[in-house]
Amino acid sequence: MKMAPADIILIKTISVMTEEMIIAGFGGQGVLSMGQILCYGGVMQGLEVSWMPSYGPEMRGGTANCTVILSDDPISSPVLTQFDTAIVLNQPSMDKFEKAVKPGGLLIYEVNGMTREPERKDIRVCSLAAYDESVRMENTKVFNMIVIGGFLAIKPVLELENVIKGLEKVLPSRYHHLIPLNEKAIRRGMDLMLERAGATNGREH
Repeated sequence: MKMAPADIILIKTISVMTEEMIIAGFGGQGVLSMGQILCYGGVMQGLEVSWMPSYGPEMRGGTANCTVILSDDPISSPVLTQFDTAIVLNQPSMDKFEKAVKPGGLLIYEVNGMTREPERKDIRVCSLAAYDESVRMENTKVFNMIVIGGFLAIKPVLELENVIKGLEKVLPSRYHHLIPLNEKAIRRGMDLMLERAGATNGREH
């Protein structure tokens, strides 16, 4: 039986955003706070979020990583074995998580302290000299904010104003006077990554 025009139901497909990522490096590099800032930024943007930290044997100098999920939909589990994005800040993290990036995914790495470049050919690879830039900014504590900026330049999953609101949630109130400096570092990381992407083709080492 043919349906009359009035009986036809139009189904609108809604694109659902989900970003599953791992951030990894040494303790003291701001790895865990990066994840917290992104998650609080996601909350400010009305997203469902998950943050799951993992510590090495030492808080500073040992290994640290966190899993971050940002999604339009409820999150079924915070436990992941593969990631849309991996941000790795030291060689042990590169060795461990390069293979865990989904095909077609993104790997961002800090060039300082690396002994080899990534080997994967089926993912997008972007490097960033965030530590060098933090030295030029005369404050190495904004290193992780530069990295966040680099990530957002490639994957603008959060609006900058919401990331800054997330930063306000993570930073103790006595450090809120540093928020403008941190925002400047995020913007500088975005610029650095876009400059690099514009100057290279293919793999952005």
